[in-house]
Amino acid sequence: MKITVASFTICLFLITTLTFAQDFSSLQYRTVGPERGGRVTTVTGVPSLPNTFYLGATGGGVWKTEDYGTTWNNISDGFFETPSIGAIEVSVENPNVIYVGTGSDGLRSNVIAGNGVYKSVDSGATWKHIGLRDVGQIGAVEIDPKDDNVVWVAAIGNAFKSNEERGIYKTTNGGNTWEKVLYISDTVGFSDLEFIPKKPDVVYAAAWKAQRTPWNIISGGETNEGGIYKSKNGGKDWEKLNNGLPKGLIGKIDLAVSPTDKDILYAVIEAPGEEGGLYKSEDQGKSFIQLSSDKGLVNRPFYYTNIELDPTNPNIVYSNSNPLLKSVDGGKTWKRMSVPHGDNHDIWLNPNNPQLLIQCNDGGANVSHNGGKTWSSQFNQPTAELYQVEVDDQYPYWLYAGQQDNSTTIAVPSFPPSGVQDTNAGWLINTGGCETGPAVPKPGNHNVVYANCKGRFGVFDKRTGTEKSYYVGASNIYGHNPKDLKYRFQRVAPIHVSPHNPSVVYHGSQYLHKTVNDGLTWNTISPDLTAFEADKQQISGTPITRDITGEEYYSTLYSIRESSLLQGVIWTGSNDGVVSVTRDDGATWENVTPENMPKGGRVESIEPSQFDAAKAYIAVDRHLLGDTKPYLYVTNDFGNSWELLSDGKNGIPSNFVTRVLREDPVREGLLYVGTESGVFISLNDGATWQKFQQNLPVTPITDLKIFRGDLILSTMGRGFWILDNITSLRQAEILNLDKDVVLFKPDTTIRYRYPSARGVDYEKYPQTSVIIDYFIPTTYKGSIQLEILDENRNLITTILSDSTALKIAAIATETTEESKEEREIEEQEGVAEVKEVEDMNLSQLFRYTDNKLISKPGMQRFNWDLKEKGAWASELKKRYRNGPMVTPGNYIVRLTAAGKATEQSFEILMDPRNEILGVTAADLKEQQIMQRKVIDLLSEARQLQANLEQQATLLKDGSNESKLKQIKANLQLLKNAEGAYPQQMYIAQVQYLLYMISGADQLPGDEAKARFDDLTQQLETFKN
Repeated sequence: MKITVASFTICLFLITTLTFAQDFSSLQYRTVGPERGGRVTTVTGVPSLPNTFYLGATGGGVWKTEDYGTTWNNISDGFFETPSIGAIEVSVENPNVIYVGTGSDGLRSNVIAGNGVYKSVDSGATWKHIGLRDVGQIGAVEIDPKDDNVVWVAAIGNAFKSNEERGIYKTTNGGNTWEKVLYISDTVGFSDLEFIPKKPDVVYAAAWKAQRTPWNIISGGETNEGGIYKSKNGGKDWEKLNNGLPKGLIGKIDLAVSPTDKDILYAVIEAPGEEGGLYKSEDQGKSFIQLSSDKGLVNRPFYYTNIELDPTNPNIVYSNSNPLLKSVDGGKTWKRMSVPHGDNHDIWLNPNNPQLLIQCNDGGANVSHNGGKTWSSQFNQPTAELYQVEVDDQYPYWLYAGQQDNSTTIAVPSFPPSGVQDTNAGWLINTGGCETGPAVPKPGNHNVVYANCKGRFGVFDKRTGTEKSYYVGASNIYGHNPKDLKYRFQRVAPIHVSPHNPSVVYHGSQYLHKTVNDGLTWNTISPDLTAFEADKQQISGTPITRDITGEEYYSTLYSIRESSLLQGVIWTGSNDGVVSVTRDDGATWENVTPENMPKGGRVESIEPSQFDAAKAYIAVDRHLLGDTKPYLYVTNDFGNSWELLSDGKNGIPSNFVTRVLREDPVREGLLYVGTESGVFISLNDGATWQKFQQNLPVTPITDLKIFRGDLILSTMGRGFWILDNITSLRQAEILNLDKDVVLFKPDTTIRYRYPSARGVDYEKYPQTSVIIDYFIPTTYKGSIQLEILDENRNLITTILSDSTALKIAAIATETTEESKEEREIEEQEGVAEVKEVEDMNLSQLFRYTDNKLISKPGMQRFNWDLKEKGAWASELKKRYRNGPMVTPGNYIVRLTAAGKATEQSFEILMDPRNEILGVTAADLKEQQIMQRKVIDLLSEARQLQANLEQQATLLKDGSNESKLKQIKANLQLLKNAEGAYPQQMYIAQVQYLLYMISGADQLPGDEAKARFDDLTQQLETFKN
């Protein structure tokens, strides 16, 4: 929305240093889902508490259920510095003690780094970091069943570079200190660790050489770079187990020891050809035999590879891969199990009842009471991994993205667009393409969505649910060496709609492609815009398991943006570090990659300035190359020169990977950045940055959008989030918050009515409000007051920050002394009655306290609910509350503190959907007039009831029995009798009429008008 600030000057916004970091804690984000779970790679339960389970998500942290998976609650927010979970272990003897190893072992390209081990001694209520910060990903955590201070950790290592911290670690003092008890090399870590439950000094460890690059997956190595190790003395000495195991290349291994037979050890092993599969030892590892070479056991081993045993029967074996397999004959034969989602990672069975189990996959975690025949829902875990965010132009707007391992791209609304029966599933819809996205709604026609699926372009129509396919090249690129492909597409191949013409769509392989007819015809308008280094074009998956899904296709375009100021100025960024620009709609191109930028990084985002056509920003991510530094650049001359905006010292930490940078479309110099660990903003065009996290959980921010005054985020593990109304950041006063009270100009508000959304567990859908931001200086002590006035300066309502202030404000209008009983009621309810001269004109002021109107120092936010004065009520806390919404128009907010008043004007707009419904502003005015008449009638009737009840109380002494009888008869006509289903009497009838005319934006009907006249006449009869 347009902002007008009297003292606005550009120079204020381009200062190079800030004297303070403003506290923005009052600006809270809200989640809008989806509720469907994302990838979970570790689960566990508590044998002694069968209703309690834990899940560890790859980007969503640790969650706990105490009702068998019916509901889940996050327990790691506010404590963990990473949302990536590798292993969770609960002490059997004391389930209050929990250890969590961070860093998922599913080494996809979007895997999030771990940062060590956390411990809780109160069932997850609080956590403490206890070390191993630099070990990288953690494959296993095991607690000694005899002593929960003795804990073992299998550290896989850094997923993207060699590091000395790989190895097996052990603590004997609950994590105060750690000892590395087994180490092979800086490229070989350990994927699993198991010990014999009743002999915990006998330990097995699975070594694994693993690393990712942007163009390859390394899983496995020579014999001396992997295999199974055993210690018989608690890790002091180790021997390598060889008898019966693969002799050559060896990759990822997972282990399982039977709790009922100490001699039995299973191992699922990644190895070449028929050597890969399940092995078993019946002599504690002295010798092994291969039981199965079923390919389902070692399908995509870098990502899956998990074996578990029934805790009561060593012949019942579970393999988590794709699919979930079960054997009842000790691993010789296998049957597929049905689960809510594919891509399986872990399973835990209760040793007291193995039919009770929890299993996890790319769709979340699910609990079964009957051995896997049926499962709990995954639509109660808001842990979606989203690759980007786009928005449409509906009212309210919807958010779109590719969700990891969902069959299609998805969309969710910013607010409830309609009523639904099952609010737990929310308003999640499919929008074409597949898990990778993006999904880009067509401007002006949100029913058309341009969607991508791993380089396959589609045009999805939400009205029919069908998708037209228009693939550039029309060739299946799976399984190819990228050097042989005509068109190299990334899984998340970008789609961009021209800001000048919604029919012009761009799509990126190594070339930029353009269509003007929804993909029916494509034109290639660029040369290869990537670095295309020959040694990076290779078959992915070495040295054992080939894995070519397009995720490792290097030298592809990753971001596309056309300038909104100059048509034909198009910027591109590749995933191998090249930035290019054309200024003539693709006729000629220039490589404008920053000279001093390290090569090979992924240009995650390009942001052409909306104020200067020569200016653009880029965010570059090099963490897949082992470099976690932030790389943000700006050019002011079409890329001829660049300036680094992130040196690790100006606000963004030196180890925070930068994923996206966006420029505010209203205020020049206001920038937003999404990093691997949260959000930052700059008020001075990138000279300095400050954290803008507030209540947002720690998780990678994959994309940002600024739309209709909102900041909109997608995350890799916690779904979508919205920060409503960032207008205060756009105003000059934000840079001068010091000694004076500041009232920011509220943004224009759309007067939405939302359907009921009861039963929604996670999404946050606040009711329509005017968001009022203000600043209280540190020197101020006392209460504050907000007043809302219409454009003619008629007072609508007064809100005070505490009841003391309300009493003071009321003194001037009180005509009688408060009774002791009234004062006691006020103290109990936390409000003070404002006594006015009560007459039949109902001229009392609508004034109330609200503890959300905060008078403490700092930046504060208050949400006014658009409600004008309602009906009088005998209960003080209900008096004049719940009135109708004000009509569209211009209004004034006045903030008073210490006797000084500050004003700002704002506008309330009619819901644009009303135009489609044929509702006009004049209709709403007529509705308001009618509502006010009914409210006045209701107030008068309630006051009559209160007066009669007071008289009846005084006549209980028997002084006038006939009058008391008459009063009681009148009260029976006014109010409902007690009990079930009473006849609805006069006051209830008036309330019913008010309800009838207030549920929607509408003209009052003739029946309502006639009923009002009838009820008005009835009241006159009562009064006489």
